[in-house]
Amino acid sequence: MRNLKFKDSSQARILIRAANWVGDAIMTTPVIRAVRKNYPASHITVLAKPWVIPVYANNPHVDGIMVYENRGRHKMGMGTLRLAGDIRRNRFDLAILMQNAFEAALLAFLARIPERVGYNTDGRSLLLNQCVKLDPVLKKRHLIDYYIGILKGAGLEADGGKLDLVLSGEDKAVAKKILAENQLGETRPVIGINPGATGGTAKRWFPDRYAKLCKQLSQQYQTKVLIFGGPGDDALGNQIMDMAPGCCINIAGKTTLSQAFGLIGACDLFVTNDSGLMHAAAALDVNQVAIIGSTDYVATAPSNKNSIMVRQETSCAPCLKDECPIDHRCMTRISVDRVMEVCQSVLG
Repeated sequence: MRNLKFKDSSQARILIRAANWVGDAIMTTPVIRAVRKNYPASHITVLAKPWVIPVYANNPHVDGIMVYENRGRHKMGMGTLRLAGDIRRNRFDLAILMQNAFEAALLAFLARIPERVGYNTDGRSLLLNQCVKLDPVLKKRHLIDYYIGILKGAGLEADGGKLDLVLSGEDKAVAKKILAENQLGETRPVIGINPGATGGTAKRWFPDRYAKLCKQLSQQYQTKVLIFGGPGDDALGNQIMDMAPGCCINIAGKTTLSQAFGLIGACDLFVTNDSGLMHAAAALDVNQVAIIGSTDYVATAPSNKNSIMVRQETSCAPCLKDECPIDHRCMTRISVDRVMEVCQSVLG
């Protein structure tokens, strides 16, 4: 790979192609901070799909956000060419691709961005003029290291692995209002659970166990537990509420993602499956208990020191499957008492 011709200046424009999932997007924030450190004068724009925009909205290292309207103006087909044209009109000088698909490199190529940096994955080497060879060692390390490896491969300086997720004053105010309306906080701990997870049921601890945990937490700490999740998790939240009457408040699907970030930031304890919200809690340095089953606990572990993973060693985990083809032993062998004991240790 040849050296970057890109030079830092107030006129220079950098495009960073965001990852497509909330957790992955959060884990790329150390890259954005490092790009700013390498190019302090340049204008940095993040190209992101709508659902991950809240991750970058208040980031002090981001100057602009470009929306990838994949279900509208930029829908696959002619929309891809339309997006390439929209990018080209911004006259970017450098593209750094966190998203590893062929399409990401194709868009940068069609947009005629002179310097295009990314991994040599998915048959896209010819579309990148700064093609970073993927070190196989990085596949066995945390995803944060994997993303930082793109910069290092391009000869740029990293800036550590600390995650950045900045809450707006408005989202903090909304969180404070919701807690006050439900008489949460003050002298009692604020506790949240996140029983959902994208990509199938293999990553999910069971609703009845979350309900039993909520009962125990509610009784011991004289509080109600907030149930987090997206719009598709509303029914799951109601199911847990029905199994733990009077112990929970279901806010799944009732807040925006950025408002959920605000509420997570107010939690004294967050109990979650492997999910985007797990990484949000890590970025906000919230005490959390992460229940890990089918996923790679090395690559996607919560990265803050006050997170505790609860997992069961089994011969088949991590299988990385969406649905368990056998008996889901990686989750069935994690008892409520075991998780409760960890929660108690966190809350003191």
